[in-house]
Amino acid sequence: MWDIIVWVVFGVIAGAIAKWIMPGTQGGGFLITAILGIIGAMIGGFIGNALFGKGVSNQIFSFYSMGMAVVGALIVLWIYGKATAKRD
Repeated sequence: MWDIIVWVVFGVIAGAIAKWIMPGTQGGGFLITAILGIIGAMIGGFIGNALFGKGVSNQIFSFYSMGMAVVGALIVLWIYGKATAKRD
């Protein structure tokens, strides 16, 4: 149970940071940002595990884990922005 809470908290924070870092305006409010952040945290964990042999951990706070979660959230936010962009 604790692991799920940590993933959700990391995901929400990572989503907010990624939305702040990403240039341009992305649609979606808090709920979309939180969902994309949670998905991004999981993807960041998989990327970290594949590249460095260390994914997002279930510690209270880790700069490495937060960094990987933000990287994953940036990737997911970029994909979301491309998928929902208006085509002229």
